[in-house]
Order: sequence, then structure tokens, then C-alpha cells
Amino acid sequence: MTQTPLRKDAARNWDQIVAVARGLVDEGTPLQLNDVARRAGLGVGTVYRHFATPEALLETVATPCLEALTAYGERALADTDPWRALEGFLIRTVEAQVTDASLSPVTAAATDALPRTTELKRSLGSAGTLLLERARDAGAVRPDLAAADLVPLMCGIAYAVNVHSGSSADRLDTAHRYLATLLGGLRATPPNA
Repeated sequence: MTQTPLRKDAARNWDQIVAVARGLVDEGTPLQLNDVARRAGLGVGTVYRHFATPEALLETVATPCLEALTAYGERALADTDPWRALEGFLIRTVEAQVTDASLSPVTAAATDALPRTTELKRSLGSAGTLLLERARDAGAVRPDLAAADLVPLMCGIAYAVNVHSGSSADRLDTAHRYLATLLGGLRATPPNA
């Protein structure tokens, strides 16, 4: 489906709305369209013309991160080493979770406001499942690990990082340490161990 390009002023307004929303999400402030309009210096009707709900705006804020993760997952599928591909994908996923505040609420939502969000979440889940299946088939991960286990495990790490770390650099270091511990537990036990 092709969209008609926005007029310059409408495109500028859209960009301003998304930038204000990004700032609010990053500071942990819930999105309210009236508040976004006020902070963007726009009329409420202008914001509602672009985004019918706060959820649609939040999903728009999260879209670049979802697109980047999906693209990384597709590239990882081309890696000939199944463990390295899965490990890299999980590292990117947990890094995104602890650096982009819009990602967790959007991926955890049971329903999506935008079809693009549904498409991206489906592609991301598919990539994760395929990467896990390849690693399992290669004997690189525990045979009892299911694709449905990955999301709660990654969310658990992100939650632990949010609770137990401070600065952005500290958050990434903590996330990498927690993920390394998890990955050690996911690896299949070597036959001679």
C-alpha cells in the first residue's frame, strides 16, 4: 500500500509530534496526546489527525528500533554459525530493550494499533524462532529450550537491568553480563562434560 506523501507543513508537524513523544518516552512520561500537542506547540486536532491514539504514537516511536532489530534478525539468519547467529540476535535484542524505552511496552502489548507494528513483531518473532531452531538442530543449545521461552527470558534480563543499574553505560554492561550468564545456561552441555 503506497501512502500519499505529506505536505511539507504536515510532515514537519508529524516529525515534531514524534520527536516530542520520543522525549516523553525516554523520560518515562506516559504519552497523552493533549500533552504532546501542548509540548509540540500544535493544536490537539493536528496531533489527532496524525495519531488517533497514544498507542499508535508509541508504536510509531518504537518503529525504528523494531525495524533495526528485524533487519538484524534477517542478517543473522544468513550467518553460517547457528550459535553465533542466535547469540548476536539476543545481544542486539537485550541492548535494544535497555536503551529504547518504547520497545518493551510495544512488544508486550497484546494488540497493536498499527498494522506495521504487527508485521514487524511477527517478523521479529519469526527470526528469533528460526535462529533458535537452527541452533537447537545444530546441538548448540539445550534441546528443551522453546521459542516461547526467549521472550520472557529477554524481558527478565531487561527488567533486572532496569531495577539494578544506573547510567546508560552501566545498564549496557549489566545487560551484557546478565545475558552472558543466561547464554551460558542455554548452551548444550558438551558431550565430554
